Amino acid sequence: MIKQKVQDALNRHITAELYSSSLYLAMSAWCEVGAYKGFARWLRVQAEEERAHSLKILDYLLARGGRAALGAVEAPPAVWKSVLDVFKAVQAHERTVSEAIDALHAAAAAQKDTATQVFLQWFISEQVEEEATAAEIVDKLTLVGDKPATVLYLDKEYGKRGKGA
Repeated sequence: MIKQKVQDALNRHITAELYSSSLYLAMSAWCEVGAYKGFARWLRVQAEEERAHSLKILDYLLARGGRAALGAVEAPPAVWKSVLDVFKAVQAHERTVSEAIDALHAAAAAQKDTATQVFLQWFISEQVEEEATAAEIVDKLTLVGDKPATVLYLDKEYGKRGKGA
């Protein structure tokens, strides 16, 4: 049986992952409207990945005999100034998620819940990858600046995500 404090923390994190999914879906929609079809696709895949993370945590919680008590998912923003601002927001959000997972791991450690600590290792490793990818996109978009042809090239390249590329 999972301890109450860990159960509560996991439930909060499930809700946070669902917010991440909503945020990336809103970003995807913004990119789609702005003719950035590739970035829209990248963000849509990211939204689905975040939803999958929430389900992975939920399944773990239930497997440990815990109860689901999900909170309301806050509405994400719907408008950004530029595609660079979208990905700066992605980068900032991924850093926030990393901090939340670190806090979740610390809560499990404080409760001497080794199983949850081990379970969370996958998410810790995943966040290293998520932050690196977001930083790469921000760096590339910053580097190309106001060169529409180059931004569209990056849009096309990142749009290959989920197509076996």
